[in-house]
Amino acid sequence: METSPGTPRPTAKDIAADIRQELLIGGLGPGDQLPAARDLAKRYGVTLVKVQNAYRELSEEGLVFSQQGRGTFVADPSRPLDDGQRGGSAFISLATEVAAMHETIRQLADRLERLEQIVDSDGSAPAQ
Repeated sequence: METSPGTPRPTAKDIAADIRQELLIGGLGPGDQLPAARDLAKRYGVTLVKVQNAYRELSEEGLVFSQQGRGTFVADPSRPLDDGQRGGSAFISLATEVAAMHETIRQLADRLERLEQIVDSDGSAPAQ
């Protein structure tokens, strides 16, 4: 989404949406390096801060990660991110929620197993 004179300048959300679209159609794949923020800012005709905000949004969604001095890269969904690659609070929040769901499932499986043992031990359902 390059801009021409007279058109409204894209927001950080617009830039992030364009990058998401590139990921979706396969223009960018796991491990690919995103353009330098300065280059992208020039291409879009926006400030460097807007591009940095777009990259931060994508990072918080777990789609990309940044490495100091190297650049921003597309995350590989088949490999967990290490501490240096994780996004922001959105990733942490999602990981916490998934862990809680796993614990609930484990507890439900334990309860189901105990109920099945009760039913199996006397061949009938427990009295009400």
